[in-house]
Amino acid sequence: MEHADFRGQKPVGRHVRSEPMLEITGVERRFSATHAVQGVSLTVWPGEVTCLLGPSGCGKSTTLRMIAGIEQLDAGEIRIDGRPVADARRNVPPEMRPVGMVFQDLALFPHMTVAANVGFGLSRARQGSGEVRHLLERVGLAHHADKYPHQLSGGEQQRIALVRALATQPRVMLLDEPFSSLDQRLRVEMRELALDLLREAGTAVVLVTHDSDEAMMMADRIAIMHGGRIRQEGTPLELYQQPVDLAVAGFFSELNVFDGSVAQDRIKTPIGDLAGTGMANGTAVQIAFRPEHLKVRRLAQAVVQGNSHPHVLRVQNLGRENFVEVKLPGQPDHLRCSAPGFTDLMPGDRVEIGFDPSTAMIFAH
Repeated sequence: MEHADFRGQKPVGRHVRSEPMLEITGVERRFSATHAVQGVSLTVWPGEVTCLLGPSGCGKSTTLRMIAGIEQLDAGEIRIDGRPVADARRNVPPEMRPVGMVFQDLALFPHMTVAANVGFGLSRARQGSGEVRHLLERVGLAHHADKYPHQLSGGEQQRIALVRALATQPRVMLLDEPFSSLDQRLRVEMRELALDLLREAGTAVVLVTHDSDEAMMMADRIAIMHGGRIRQEGTPLELYQQPVDLAVAGFFSELNVFDGSVAQDRIKTPIGDLAGTGMANGTAVQIAFRPEHLKVRRLAQAVVQGNSHPHVLRVQNLGRENFVEVKLPGQPDHLRCSAPGFTDLMPGDRVEIGFDPSTAMIFAH
């Protein structure tokens, strides 16, 4: 069914940003004693991709289901294109909301052809207008129009689910981990294709994922969810470089973490000192480095004396990058370092660790 309450609107286009397309204000959802979503607020503009990133059970899929109208909210409000669609008393049915959705399981109709699946939500006039064929051509599947879903590959089914959701020209598109069942290379291809189609449509997009690479690649903004709340929201670069705490920092890579304290405006770490960044002397801190921010250099044999230098425990060469595990003298934990390309370091090599102080992430503890 086409969205009756919102008929006649045209795709907005990424460049039109005068008003938000999706506004979520103080939304809450409870299941008995469990507070699944607590006070979540989010704004998504036309043409913008916002990602809800977090572990299983953090409330991201429940939030998506409330936007879709599948789940009733207990408090707060949801507006689409300026119109209220949900609050504690009102819940516009899913079929009446200008929303498209692609689930992890795709939910294609097995008894319908590819063309019938894509045209399912369209009026008869639009079904006969050549629009379905155009959409299938856009994803390279026009020659499969008369086939059934079980006759297609996983990637082909994914493309059909995506264009079916876009066919009704939704104001908001919801993607619930839609690429998680695909292999890695196909997943990358589908992300790129999906982004192209979504940008062309100009729709506001909310993507749910637990994959930080997917979030970094696809999103204009990321909202980190934990315990039913948004822990931090910002651009991918902001969250990667300026996380508010150790938990947010850990969503985007492994971390090398040291405990320390500020003394005389300095912070001592096993790999070098850092400026105290304005923290009061005596403040307990945690210092975190991402593996790619630590540089490992082999020491000349003449420099090595006793066991006073770090040494290599393990090397993993993956072609496009390498990982080096390093043991620090007198420290129980190992360092994990990475760099592009191959390395000729070997287990047992004595090394020194270098870093740019600006890459250190320091959190009061």
